[in-house]
Amino acid sequence: MRNIKSIIGNNMKIPVFDLKRQYEYLKTELDSAFTNVFESGNFVLGENVRLFEEEFANYLGAGFAVGVGSGTEALHLALKACDIGLGDEVITVPNTAVPTISAISSAGARTVLVDVTPDTYTIDTKKIEKKITNKTKAIIPVHFYGHPAEMEQIMKLAEAHNLRIVEDACQAHGAQYNGKNVGTYGDMGCFSFYPTKNLGAYGDGGIVVTNNEELYNRLIMLRNYGEVKKFTSKIEGFNSRLDEIQAAALRVKLKHLDTWTNRRREIATLYQQLLFNSNVQLPCERQWAKHVYHLFVIRTNRRDALKDYLQERGVGTHIHYPIPIHFQEAYEKLGYKAGDFPISERNAGEILSLPIYPELTTEEIETVAGLITEFQNTDL
Repeated sequence: MRNIKSIIGNNMKIPVFDLKRQYEYLKTELDSAFTNVFESGNFVLGENVRLFEEEFANYLGAGFAVGVGSGTEALHLALKACDIGLGDEVITVPNTAVPTISAISSAGARTVLVDVTPDTYTIDTKKIEKKITNKTKAIIPVHFYGHPAEMEQIMKLAEAHNLRIVEDACQAHGAQYNGKNVGTYGDMGCFSFYPTKNLGAYGDGGIVVTNNEELYNRLIMLRNYGEVKKFTSKIEGFNSRLDEIQAAALRVKLKHLDTWTNRRREIATLYQQLLFNSNVQLPCERQWAKHVYHLFVIRTNRRDALKDYLQERGVGTHIHYPIPIHFQEAYEKLGYKAGDFPISERNAGEILSLPIYPELTTEEIETVAGLITEFQNTDL
């Protein structure tokens, strides 16, 4: 490992995300794609959206894909396509981002929470069945941080209780469960293209994939005012369309996604090696999983002190996520209390996301790991 003090002396700054590096690498391809959109004069539901939908569906091995306004809207419209609404219940996890719950609320349904496993941070399948009632209509497994949820058990439960599965794959582009891409197991899979995602746009964007043609046709209507043709609405719908210029950028980036995923996995392996003898808990990858490391999340009971220590030395970190859903003021109405989800509650006070993106250098990774090791030898 490089000498940490000499690196720090060079005032190295390592941000937790750095989207400029990716743009600089793709500048020629992206600028050409943007110019083509501007010259076409078509900015809404044009050729780039149609082609990206085909390309992304093919990438995942899905039958259909529908580009929408965001990952949140992907989840919302997926639930609406299943006629889930007022009086229905949807099961998901308390450690997810608020948008997962916002989508359920927007559909008019009630969120029912199930705690997660202590290693993958995905839904604990052993705890789902006791939360199923005659009001339960769907399960939203969240493929958290890029690690798949245990889909085989979830699908068995869904089949036994006649439930829909809407996969929240917003952090899991290209992740696999038993060799098959997540997002293609359930009735629908939902992805976000927020700029920091493994496949990110330059603004908001999302997509729903499905193998069900009936659901596909409903999604096509739902994203565009419920229209079957211009000015003719068959059902109540919304304005939630993937922008043409975002689709153009995503078409460029999709070609690089596998290369970027491989690099993320290389970085994760290097972190694992460098921090193997440390006292922090490192991410796991189950035997049946292909983790795409949207985030590299460690756990330590000295999280806040470590975060400050790294920040003071030029290393950016983040917490995904500091407040579980049932502790959010907006969702007190769900009726949960402290202690209901002990794994999620403990994790919220201990997790820390380290820098991980394909453009990170080996020197930067070694610096981050070296500072963590250095911190553990302090009395702070």
